[in-house]
Amino acid sequence: MDQFSIQDTYDHLLKLISSDRFLQKQGLGNEVPFFICPFPPQKAQEMEKLRVQLRNKLEQQGIRILDINLYDLAIELLKKRNIWDRILETEQTVDKEQLKELLQGVLDSQDHLVPAIAEKIAHTPFDVMFVSGVGEVFPYIRSHNVLNNLQSTAKEQPTVMFFPGSYTHSLEGGASLDLFGRLHDDKYYRAFNIFHCE
Repeated sequence: MDQFSIQDTYDHLLKLISSDRFLQKQGLGNEVPFFICPFPPQKAQEMEKLRVQLRNKLEQQGIRILDINLYDLAIELLKKRNIWDRILETEQTVDKEQLKELLQGVLDSQDHLVPAIAEKIAHTPFDVMFVSGVGEVFPYIRSHNVLNNLQSTAKEQPTVMFFPGSYTHSLEGGASLDLFGRLHDDKYYRAFNIFHCE
């Protein structure tokens, strides 16, 4: 999908995600059913609208979506642990690096974020999980950490991560989640690029 078109993207995702093959996880071998939906970061607002339209349309077709926005979930966790107000106050007085370290600790993927997602998975019947808000939670939550920690939790139904950047596979370089098309350090290879799926 070189020339990015919102309409083509919507059509592709709707057709693919509503297919029995996708919903039954056919043709994946023993791989986890994780799909990356990369998009140009400058199209973030259109993609947000597309995701909501897609979710609504799929639900009209009887396909249940568990919609996880990492940013909203992070705020929910901070409020639940009664540290949201403290974070807001601290933000004004500490430097960015200290704030990042604080948030990385209290929103650690393995200890806090993924258990919160697991709780939602356990209490919500769904057919496909959408994960968004990846750009909003960078740099204190990294998408490859979320995916690595979700592998044991979210393998029953397909997961689609909406990713502002590119997801590339190459024999020499392995696989790389390049957030905003600039950060090339997140190695994650167990997901499929949703645009390479039929």
